[in-house]
Amino acid sequence: MSKRNSAAAKTAARERLRLERERQAKKAKVKRQVIVASSAVAVLALAGGIGYAVVQNNKPGYWEAAKKDTLVKPANTTGKNGTTVVIGESSAKKTLVMYEDPRCPICAQFEQTVGSTVKKDLDAGKFKIQYVGATFLDNSLTGEGSKNALSALGAALDVSPEAFLEYKTALYSAKWHPEETDDKFKDDAYLIKVADTVSALKNNTKFQTAVKDGTYDKWALDMSATFDSSGVQGTPTLKMDGKTLTGSDGQNAPMTVADFTTAIEAALKA
Repeated sequence: MSKRNSAAAKTAARERLRLERERQAKKAKVKRQVIVASSAVAVLALAGGIGYAVVQNNKPGYWEAAKKDTLVKPANTTGKNGTTVVIGESSAKKTLVMYEDPRCPICAQFEQTVGSTVKKDLDAGKFKIQYVGATFLDNSLTGEGSKNALSALGAALDVSPEAFLEYKTALYSAKWHPEETDDKFKDDAYLIKVADTVSALKNNTKFQTAVKDGTYDKWALDMSATFDSSGVQGTPTLKMDGKTLTGSDGQNAPMTVADFTTAIEAALKA
């Protein structure tokens, strides 16, 4: 091969190499631009997602917003916000104050075991009952069943005190009261299904509409605030003349008929 041909071949090879390097450089540049552009889109999307999440998290939940609703007081209530609920013979000198949370399993146990005795004594005029509803289990267990059931109890109270008591008994019954971790009471349809076992509430369109529309949601929140400010730490709690009624253990609510009878008779005599 002549030197001329050899030099030409080398020149051609170098040119091919230069062109290939330029091609690769352009390809790399385009790839970098695509990556940068994609990253920018991803960052914007992430920022948008975070912004959306922040907006959503800052929006008040349903029950938080319900605090600002117009208060509708159920019939058969007294007090500034209608949160004083007293049931029984006006001639009864003593008042048994009962603090209960609708989702509370111990309240359900109390109702199933001692409830009929409480009702018998109430009907006999031994005492009046003041009911104070709580909803703290919605916070500790998460959910809204306590608040929703308390609102439904307000709708029952608007029908009559008797309907309220019968409905409360039904909600706490072994058949209808769910496990505390099962937030069944958040479902309006379930609350209405339970109410259909109470004669005064069965197919009662006014009651059903109040439950579905949340007519007494604000009232339920105000009632819950009354419990929160009472200083009572748990449910069920029973008080008479400011003193807590306890069972034979001297600490917890009386959970048997015998313990309740002993505690209430002593309180009535005090």
